[in-house]
Amino acid sequence: MSYLLIVGAKSDIAKAVAREYAKSGYDLYLAARDSDDLRDFAKDITVRTQKSVKLVELDILDYSSHLSFYEKLEEKPLGVVVAVGYLGDQNEAESSFEETQKIIDTNYTGVVSLLNIIANDFEAKKRGFIIGISSVAGDRGRKSNYIYGSAKAALTAYLSGLRNRLYESQVSVVTVKPGFVATKMTEDMDLPQKLTALPDEVAEDIFEAQQRGKSILYTKWIWRWIMMIIKMIPEWQFKKMSI
Repeated sequence: MSYLLIVGAKSDIAKAVAREYAKSGYDLYLAARDSDDLRDFAKDITVRTQKSVKLVELDILDYSSHLSFYEKLEEKPLGVVVAVGYLGDQNEAESSFEETQKIIDTNYTGVVSLLNIIANDFEAKKRGFIIGISSVAGDRGRKSNYIYGSAKAALTAYLSGLRNRLYESQVSVVTVKPGFVATKMTEDMDLPQKLTALPDEVAEDIFEAQQRGKSILYTKWIWRWIMMIIKMIPEWQFKKMSI
């Protein structure tokens, strides 16, 4: 029996990942605040796949609880997917450090706190995989969301270092960089259809990337080339643009 721990399990991408891994034979821990809200979802997965799905309470911003949270898991997971995300309000964050801090701590600080604990366990056992969902927004700062983007950039750098550290222990680390995804978080945005993925598409890409041992996944795949072009724009020109 191999468990996958999904952190931030209420998100649309997390739910799609849960379905994908349960279908592929994994039992699940679904971790979130007010995790009882996931009870019907968990029952549906169990009925469809006959896999065990356990709900566990977790506040990613309550750093002091992270060690006890992990220690209380009856069976330690073989892998973890961190799907925590908070886009926040860029305009509000520019004038309110409280909003800035919430964006940074949700997308980065809290994730690091938890993954440090899990990474130590996986390293000692010399097995396991870690999947962190970052964002293409972290590839280059843009005025429309640079607070969120900076937190995701920090997460991308953290996952890169973690991948380097854990390589010799046979623990893989996958950095996932979604572009536009049709989720509750983006439902008020006018997204270009051809560049926008569905959560199920992202989940399939994540599972395939992890199984193949990939280090970095852009999803949809075209975002790798879009971001390559954006990163190549000289700063003197980029600072004048609105993209």
